[in-house]
Amino acid sequence: MRMWMMATGICLVAIVSNAQAQTPPQATQEIKGLLDFVEHSECRFVRNGGEFPGPQARAHLEKKLNYLEDKNKVNSAEDFIDLAATQSSMSGRDYEVRCPEGAQPAGAWLKRELQRQRQLH
Repeated sequence: MRMWMMATGICLVAIVSNAQAQTPPQATQEIKGLLDFVEHSECRFVRNGGEFPGPQARAHLEKKLNYLEDKNKVNSAEDFIDLAATQSSMSGRDYEVRCPEGAQPAGAWLKRELQRQRQLH
């Protein structure tokens, strides 16, 4: 009985610790860099058939990010891209960006930008 209580206590501590987890500082910094990139890009963000300029795209992605962070699902910039910036969570349709050089999937566009930013640091 005593071992069961100790094991239960350990599980409760682990659950509480996970509930208090936050996005790591490096990931937070990288995600902010990606959001800045989206906001100031000449590209238009396409989601569910609508085209949105950078500031509106950023606001939408930040809303999704806040939701995911509340669920402790963002541990890296890649998590942010994969879970918030690749497809609509409502329709399942892929996001894309329409840039002067052509259209492309939003996830690939952001992953290239993340690699570029990492090379600078």
